[in-house]
Amino acid sequence: MLKIKKNEKKVWVTFTVVPETEHEYVEIIGSWNDWKKEKMKQKKDGSFYITKVLPLDQMYEFKYLLNGSEWVNDVDAMQTENVFGSMNSVIDI
Repeated sequence: MLKIKKNEKKVWVTFTVVPETEHEYVEIIGSWNDWKKEKMKQKKDGSFYITKVLPLDQMYEFKYLLNGSEWVNDVDAMQTENVFGSMNSVIDI
């Protein structure tokens, strides 16, 4: 799930993932930081979230990594094929 708030120069994007089963941790990786893993915070309801401040007029690819082994895409985002033959989520801000 994506929540986007823009101003003239930046955009705040809150990424939220609700795993179907219980997970110890979730990380997000994306093209905004050369695909480095970032640990997401867990809410009491079991969902995980992180807010990123990103420049406007850019397109970013990203994925979620559950417990270091299961890749998932965001249900609200567009999808594009990656170099590995699977799909990445895409956000165009």
